[in-house]
Amino acid sequence: MNEIVERATRFAADIVAPNAARWAREGVMQVEALKLAAAQGLLAFQAPKAWGGAETGFHDKLRLLEVLSRHSYDFAFSLTNTAGAAAHVADALPRAVAERYVPAMLAGERFGGSALSEPGAGSDFGGIKTLATKDGEGWRLTGEKGWITNAAFGDVFICYAQTDPALGWRGIGSFLVDGRREGFTRSTTEQLTGGGVIGAGGFKLDNYRVNPDEVIAPPGQAFRRAMAGVNQARTYVAAMCVAMVDACLDTAIAYGKQRTAFGAPLAAKQGWRWMAADIATDAEAARLLVSKAADLIVAGDDAALASAHAKKFATRMAIGRISDACQLMGAAGLREDNPFLRHLASARIANYTDGSTEMQNERIAAIIVGPA
Repeated sequence: MNEIVERATRFAADIVAPNAARWAREGVMQVEALKLAAAQGLLAFQAPKAWGGAETGFHDKLRLLEVLSRHSYDFAFSLTNTAGAAAHVADALPRAVAERYVPAMLAGERFGGSALSEPGAGSDFGGIKTLATKDGEGWRLTGEKGWITNAAFGDVFICYAQTDPALGWRGIGSFLVDGRREGFTRSTTEQLTGGGVIGAGGFKLDNYRVNPDEVIAPPGQAFRRAMAGVNQARTYVAAMCVAMVDACLDTAIAYGKQRTAFGAPLAAKQGWRWMAADIATDAEAARLLVSKAADLIVAGDDAALASAHAKKFATRMAIGRISDACQLMGAAGLREDNPFLRHLASARIANYTDGSTEMQNERIAAIIVGPA
């Protein structure tokens, strides 16, 4: 096993597992836990080695997120957003600029993520209204972002904005936004039932100044890069959903072997056993879809169709199969110390992140049938 994955496995057992239920109940991101993860190098798992990062490959990234998601999808999603943003800044910006952000993000002193969504533009990426206007060699950003992971407490974001509405997606650029600078105002944190740990929220930009050396990707390139990143995100979200289903099934099987009813363990009864088998089959099917998409991503091939299949199936499967695993436990499945209800809430969130299930259907149809 990759060394960084081993560290994540230990961290998941020592920190995430004992606290996940409380985090979900309190409904706020536990920033101190992210700082503990940083101390183990987990916020640096994706960063380039030149920055002291692990430069983890995509397959190992999936395994790292899976071991965390078995206990808390929301914590894992928050962590990978900061880790990914830090790696992106390190790769895209001049060293002198990146030095102001990357070390602090890897150390758990600053957090952030990617800011695509807006109150009126979620899956419709081309509908972004945040406007970027030229200001000398730099830019000025004005607009509002919403439903952004880590926005409740983070302040380093890769922000997507429209430079020319007439160009549609071709006019979209991406820019570094520093929440400690003038023109940035944090807005309402989303009160998500069972999902507050991802720190979803928004921010407003009012004539925010972007310096020339803080452009992540210029118009014409930002959209394509974002879509490549979305294919990866869809694949790891699918993998994280499979991990939640695996955790729920393992919990139910352990319970079914020791809980007796009508003179025999639950796990000896045909109806119980067959439901467990159905859960396992669907989880395995989702795992294979994830594996296919991941292999294409690592090979540098087009993963748009495979990642859409994986996310669509895995997120939809997780909703039903986590509920089924909870049913295998009877009323005991409702207890807070079991993962079912918090994983069910997280699976519902996963159905919307990085493109809703309906958007996956549109993507699949566009590829296999053609434009509408």
